[in-house]
Amino acid sequence: MAAEKSAIRTFLRQMYFGHSVQARVFRYFLIAFDLITIGYFIVSSVLDPARHHHELDYVIAAVLLLDYVARLIAAARPSRYLISFTSFADVVVIASLIAPAFLENFAFLRVVRMLRLMRSYHLLKELRDASAWFRRNEDILQSAVNLMVFIFVVTAIVFVVEDDRNENINNYLDALYFTVTTLTTTGFGDITMTDSVGRLMTVLIMIFGVALFLRLVQTIFRPAKVNYACPDCGLNRHDPDAVHCKHCGRTINIPTEGTWE
Repeated sequence: MAAEKSAIRTFLRQMYFGHSVQARVFRYFLIAFDLITIGYFIVSSVLDPARHHHELDYVIAAVLLLDYVARLIAAARPSRYLISFTSFADVVVIASLIAPAFLENFAFLRVVRMLRLMRSYHLLKELRDASAWFRRNEDILQSAVNLMVFIFVVTAIVFVVEDDRNENINNYLDALYFTVTTLTTTGFGDITMTDSVGRLMTVLIMIFGVALFLRLVQTIFRPAKVNYACPDCGLNRHDPDAVHCKHCGRTINIPTEGTWE
């Protein structure tokens, strides 16, 4: 029995952390599955806002539960994995799928699963090794994903808080529309908060969210750092307008097009 458990753990560690073609295909499949389920969560809120059909939810929950148990077994320190944010996010997702009668209003906290897509060390390493295009645009892609995660999480909070309070917010798309118009300070006024909790939440989004939203957008179109290897110390991330290496002080000549402000 001990030998069988060890063999299973070794196999799972190889699949989740190994470098074989089979292991990489497996991990890419998991990433694709995450993306598809996130899309399903969003679309289903529009097509079936009352959430009468849960059969597919249970199927997804079963797959995620198997993935969670497998990751726990494969983890070098299972106890540390149990208290990690990734583990907590998966528990929230699985619970919201298995117990819709009790947690339905929290269903869209499932989007926190997006946080693991670009934060996985192994995924980033594989993408760097496999794609020169990814290596050139890594900062922009990470900023874009961070922006998407930020918008989806804020939207989830709006939907959770206002679904039963505001007659103008009936599904996730309505909450997304309100969130984007608030973050961009467009404010068409067709969806407004009518309760004290909603108004307080809107104030917080305006104060903290707008600044962070603009910062994330800025990093997409104007990355904070550029890649240029210092010939002396090897530091390869510098400010766009840097003249000297911050690590060793050597004069560096970063090629630019003269468009940095």
